[in-house]
Amino acid sequence: MPIEPKSCCHSKTQPFFKNKLVIITAATLLLIFLSFFFNFLFPLRREFLMYFRKIWWAVCLGLVLGGIIDYYVPREYISKVLSRKKPSTIIKAVGLGFLMSACSHGILALSMQLHKKGASNPAVISFLLASPWANLTITVMLVAFFGIKGIFIIISAIVIAVNTGLIFMFLEHKNLIEKNKNTVEVSDQFSIRKDFLRRLKVYKFNFKTLSADFKGIAEGTFSLADMVLWWIILGMLLASAAGAYIPVHFFHKFMGPTFTGLLITLLLATVIEVCSEGSSPLAFEIYRQTHALGNSFVFLMAGVVTDYTEIGLVWANIGKRTAIWLPIVAVPQVVALGYLFNVLFK
Repeated sequence: MPIEPKSCCHSKTQPFFKNKLVIITAATLLLIFLSFFFNFLFPLRREFLMYFRKIWWAVCLGLVLGGIIDYYVPREYISKVLSRKKPSTIIKAVGLGFLMSACSHGILALSMQLHKKGASNPAVISFLLASPWANLTITVMLVAFFGIKGIFIIISAIVIAVNTGLIFMFLEHKNLIEKNKNTVEVSDQFSIRKDFLRRLKVYKFNFKTLSADFKGIAEGTFSLADMVLWWIILGMLLASAAGAYIPVHFFHKFMGPTFTGLLITLLLATVIEVCSEGSSPLAFEIYRQTHALGNSFVFLMAGVVTDYTEIGLVWANIGKRTAIWLPIVAVPQVVALGYLFNVLFK
């Protein structure tokens, strides 16, 4: 038996040919097919397949973990930990993000699942900002690329995630962003530990139960994929087009350690960012060519705070005002810290 009855993301069915995931997937496959006959589409296919090989595992992992959360984790647990209107809630969300070793596209599904389970919008945003860069795997990778300076990037990512979460708490208090309607009221006396032990005591470990568990997790995974996967594929297509048709020397020429260079870096990173693992080598290449650590930092962070895939998902699933405020709040912090890095690490 599941920890919590299965909930459904979509209450009404629609013809498959109107499903956004089907439409985007079909269009992508058509472009890949046409690339075998039209040479100008070959670079697009090459870039798309390269990105696919880099992030497919992270996306699948995020969807499966989201399905597990959907089936096993009661809404009361998430509401208890990540819905309180206290600064400690933001710290917990950032800490949880640090433990999630997945790239930004893998973490999207988890973020939407936390929102669906009742986490407050400020907590979801903090989790979303912290996970791609302030996590254990990327910490090792950035230190390997940048040395001790990689630690400054990680600390800055955590600071931005916490600051943004606290600002979003203020915006929520002033009704300037949406409130999560999935949050349930939980008594202060409610104990997650006692409730978990009670549920575990009545859980029957047998083939029938495991089959039901597998089916429930699969349903949650596919439901989540239907909600977020089309956005991810669309983002990959746009990023592939940028990587295929924008000359590499353009990046190096216009991404120097100046304020204008920071803004150009911000603009380009918005378009070409695909995943944290893929962006790290690109960011180091920018640093190696320009010696502008701030530009590398902006390149890394811009993909999280301005990425159209993430903003689109926030817009569609959390709220329009939350999506609009995300870059308004986070981008100035990223640019300011990037400029500071360029000044301090000349």
